[in-house]
Amino acid sequence: MVNPQGERCPLCGSEAEPFHRVSNRAMRRDFVHCGVCDLVSAPRRFHVGPDAERHRYLEHDNDPDDADYRAFLGRLWEHLRPRLEPGSHGMDYGAGPGPALAAMMREDGFEVSLYDKLFHLDRAALARTYDFIVCTETVEHFDDPAREFDTLDRLLKPSGWLGIMTAMLDDWAGFPEWHYHRDPTHVGFYTERVMRWIADRHGWEAEFPRENVTLFRKGSRDAERREARI
Repeated sequence: MVNPQGERCPLCGSEAEPFHRVSNRAMRRDFVHCGVCDLVSAPRRFHVGPDAERHRYLEHDNDPDDADYRAFLGRLWEHLRPRLEPGSHGMDYGAGPGPALAAMMREDGFEVSLYDKLFHLDRAALARTYDFIVCTETVEHFDDPAREFDTLDRLLKPSGWLGIMTAMLDDWAGFPEWHYHRDPTHVGFYTERVMRWIADRHGWEAEFPRENVTLFRKGSRDAERREARI
């Protein structure tokens, strides 16, 4: 299939092929698929601006004291927490307006820094490295996932953990009926194959302890060698 727009995958830079189109009263968007890393994405011309994205975030009920929301975030935290040393310093990357997971981690005795391009634009938090990073319901918003995952790699200490939670499909055949792409702020969509490609790209190990949860561990020796060359 010819790609008339010459779209490139925002994760690996390969040519991406037309995949799906939504055209109705609520939304018109095209999606492309990369045969190299498997990412499905919405081309940049369909991305909403930061004001619209901020407004959409504020529509979410992310109350740090809400028991149901805590249980939702616990799907990641219950698997990451046992892998961490007591008192480790972590980051909530893409913490949003109500950083409930950061509150949960602090309650469990961990030091946590916040970063979010819309709500916690703390440049100082990007100037250090971390024992672990959590990124919940965020990677689907990355308009430049290659740059963002490079940033996460830089922020993570050797042998550190990165926990990601995002909705994923087992098979792209289910994409047309999937609710997840109906949110106009969601521009990148993942499978286990995409996550394994990301792990290989950065020299990480990948685990999938439950549905929609990915745990990456950064290599120690390879990471130290890479950092020594910088």
